[in-house]
Amino acid sequence: MNVEEIQEKLTELAIERTTPFCYSCYQDCPDDYCETCGSDDLMRHLEGVGVEYGTDWVIKNILEEELSEVDLEESFEQMIDDLYEEEIQIGFIKTSTSCAIKELDPIAWDMAKSEHLDSLVEDEIVIEIAGRHYWKNELESLLE
Repeated sequence: MNVEEIQEKLTELAIERTTPFCYSCYQDCPDDYCETCGSDDLMRHLEGVGVEYGTDWVIKNILEEELSEVDLEESFEQMIDDLYEEEIQIGFIKTSTSCAIKELDPIAWDMAKSEHLDSLVEDEIVIEIAGRHYWKNELESLLE
């Protein structure tokens, strides 16, 4: 699945999990129009959460409830530790490569971490939705 397909399926999931809602009459409208006032300008109602127009807020809620955001710091540290020796020695101090780089040059660490995230997004391993990053495989599992 590509990013557009995932976004499309998330929208479909948000619509499935919500009910059309007439705010004027303050009632659910399962037939996509309000039987009381005849309006078809309906919000979406997510049980236990609230009502609002659109589906972006529903998608954000579903992802927050069912998935964990990518821990970029942990992912990047693991990659560095896998690429280089598990432990390095500086003088009499032994530490992991990632800890040494992080402490000795935090600016370079942050830049490299940002580039790592960019490469994960570019390769569609990680997908950004509503300003948060999720593993693509976890999104696909949620949508199956």
